[in-house]
Amino acid sequence: MKFQGGKYWFTAAELAELKLPGLPSTKRKVNERASKECWALQVDGDGMPLARTRQARGGGLEYHVSILPAATQAALMRRGISAACEPVEDERLRQGTMWSWYEAQSDKVKAEAERRNAILTQVFALIEQGISTSTAVSALSIGEKVGMSTLYSWMALVDGVAASDRLPHLAPQRKGGGREAECHPELMQILVSDYLRPEQPTFSSCYWRTSRIAEARGLSLPGEKTLKRRFDREIDKRLVTAKRGGKDALRQMLPPQRRSRAHFHAMEAVNIDGHKLDVFVRTPSGRVIRPIMVAIQDLFSGKMLAWRLGESESALLTRLAFADLFANYGIPKACTLDNGRAFASKEITGGAKTRYRFTIRADDPTGLLTALGIKTNWARPHHGQAKPIERFFRDVADVIARDPRCAGAYTGNRPDAKPENYASKAVEWDDFVRIVNAGMVALNARRGRRSETANGRSYDETFAASYATAPIGKATEEQLRLALLTADRVTTDRKSGMIKLAHNRYWAPELMQIAGQKVTIRFDPDHLHGDIHVYDAAGRFLVTAQLIEDSGFDSLDAARARAKLEREHRRAARELEEREQLLAASAIASMLPDVGEDDLPEPQVIRPIRVAHRNGAAAAAVKVEHHEPVSFMNKFGAAVSQLRIVE
Repeated sequence: MKFQGGKYWFTAAELAELKLPGLPSTKRKVNERASKECWALQVDGDGMPLARTRQARGGGLEYHVSILPAATQAALMRRGISAACEPVEDERLRQGTMWSWYEAQSDKVKAEAERRNAILTQVFALIEQGISTSTAVSALSIGEKVGMSTLYSWMALVDGVAASDRLPHLAPQRKGGGREAECHPELMQILVSDYLRPEQPTFSSCYWRTSRIAEARGLSLPGEKTLKRRFDREIDKRLVTAKRGGKDALRQMLPPQRRSRAHFHAMEAVNIDGHKLDVFVRTPSGRVIRPIMVAIQDLFSGKMLAWRLGESESALLTRLAFADLFANYGIPKACTLDNGRAFASKEITGGAKTRYRFTIRADDPTGLLTALGIKTNWARPHHGQAKPIERFFRDVADVIARDPRCAGAYTGNRPDAKPENYASKAVEWDDFVRIVNAGMVALNARRGRRSETANGRSYDETFAASYATAPIGKATEEQLRLALLTADRVTTDRKSGMIKLAHNRYWAPELMQIAGQKVTIRFDPDHLHGDIHVYDAAGRFLVTAQLIEDSGFDSLDAARARAKLEREHRRAARELEEREQLLAASAIASMLPDVGEDDLPEPQVIRPIRVAHRNGAAAAAVKVEHHEPVSFMNKFGAAVSQLRIVE
């Protein structure tokens, strides 16, 4: 189809055939875009519709050129198709469109437009001084080495245009290099679909597969570079990134979010996360593992406040880390944590309304953070930018995991980055705990931190300066006990009330009152030589029991301490006796009333008893025989054996 200048209404088929920048090259895609952007409903400044019914066989709609993107309109003007476009918009809007097109041009095009404008400015200045147009054009033609016909054509371009709007009209609007190579729409669809896969195949391999399909169908296919240029021109970069790189790559196309923590104060908000250390460590049981560290960081200063090591990330480690935080620094107002099983467990955040992990029931137990009124903010799992603690873990991986004392036990931070001495050694657990504790203290004290709040100071200095003046919620003894691990129920000793745990013995005088009963204890499994807290079956706190230390067989100090304990025990018993004012046994006996002899009752009705033989016959008369003297009891027993009861 041949288009003449002055055309300003186009059908979808015509726009597709022209293959204009900013629009798809197929009729179907153009119609889809028109439907998506509601071209049929748009109107101009006077309320006139910018879409109309096509007055030809087949019908359909025609769209006004002003609906089209600026790049498309500029291309139509460059090709001379819509140079005489009907002025459906006011002059200011038209000039705005020209300037939009001009801003999209290269610096080379803009420099040429400025050169032409400078020459024409001199021509018009001479004309305003009274010099004839021909003389002015001739003078500038010689001075600027530009043909007179060229100057006249430039003047025609800006005829009737304000001086401030001349640049877009003077910019070179060269046409393309001819008709674009044809490609069957289905082949282009195959090529694009093959290229936009998560496996990220190269464009050359996709083109090769498409060419085989085209050859089998007897279709022609333009060159690879031609289709690559068309692909880059027509396919949005966002779609390419989303299909080949995934959601994370698509998100990275946006500028990163920079969040300030300067409005916090020390201990106002913390964040917690787990980190698997790149070191082989031998546990007390003999297993070689890579330990997990659960750590809590202050959001304001960046200081690491509490950490615990374990074999796996669990609610136990999380609870113990919070116990250290509460005991040493206080209770924060808010905590940022991800939705992992260790942090979103019912033991930690049970009862939180925004906890989307496990089944949530109305009778769920209240978690540690929920019970203490700590607001929980959930971060996206495996998204390091959401938790500042990930930046600290990078220092941990460098300073602690690569410590000289861990040489031979370092695993490398990736499977393909194993050191030459991989797995040649395993650090003992107690030694590694000391290495980690020393390393964390050193990292907190390192100066020269460039964060917004540290500003060259160390994390320790930044935290201390704010902590001294900030309102801090201190933990009570009950809150500290709540943060400790809840053990299984145990039974106290039936005599002394003593509690046995992991070969250790714990006792307090109050336990004697619940000897032999079942109780619940809370304790720190990493410090079994400390105190344990005892609760009854209903969860009421009873007493704190101390560790009973074993003593040497010949220790005089232990013997004296034992003797002192027994004396105090006896004295307490005597004091209790005096307090109760107990009566002597003789006094109680004297208070008992005298008891007389019991009167036996006489029966009113007597039931007769008849004697009978065992076989039911009447008893025969007893013959008197002379024998040796027999005792009366023997005779009586023999007679009774012959009796039977008659009802």
